[in-house]
Amino acid sequence: MDIFSKIPNLRGKISKVFCKNPDSFLTKAKGIIHVGANEGQERDEYAKHGLNVIWIEPIPEVFDILKENIKGYVNQRAYQALITDKDGAEYTFHIANNQGASSSIFDLKLHKEIWPEVNFKKSIKLKSITLTTLIRQENIDLSNYDSLVIDTQGAELLVLKGAEGILPAFKFIKAELPDFEAYEGCSKLSEVTVFLENHGFEESIRSKFAEHPNGGAYYDVLYVKKQTTL
Repeated sequence: MDIFSKIPNLRGKISKVFCKNPDSFLTKAKGIIHVGANEGQERDEYAKHGLNVIWIEPIPEVFDILKENIKGYVNQRAYQALITDKDGAEYTFHIANNQGASSSIFDLKLHKEIWPEVNFKKSIKLKSITLTTLIRQENIDLSNYDSLVIDTQGAELLVLKGAEGILPAFKFIKAELPDFEAYEGCSKLSEVTVFLENHGFEESIRSKFAEHPNGGAYYDVLYVKKQTTL
């Protein structure tokens, strides 16, 4: 007797979580709030699906590139902000040498063993704001945005905690997450999954895109509000 016969529906559960595209929700989405925008690399993909998009990026020079990149995309707007679970807290923000893509409020840890060429070239001081406060201050109508994408290099759980009051507005939440300590004290897959399960979401799709040589991996993970179908 193999493992699939011992555990009912295991094969289907594995297929559901691991064998689909985590961006498949885009065909069902109305709009996206993308925290950790970098240069807006997904702008064409979002535009192809006719989505309303709010981009949020903290690094001043990267934000300037982002604004240029989304010119002409009528349904896309950008805000410069560092999103965490606190309003007005000052952070040392480390800027990475890969066009800012691996920048973080956390120090590098095992991340260096996967991408040894990535390092921090400088640090700046930034004050944070919660997503809830930013949405309120900018009068953003959440009825136009049912999806949240988080790519914040370790701060994903902080972003979610600061958005706790508005999480019911979202149907889909996608995050880039490790299951090991890629950054010192970073958010990990298991922690984010438990938090979101407690707020009415379930893991739907998990796609591995990098592995640590001694175990552990990075994933793109899609969480879906319970009772929502893809």
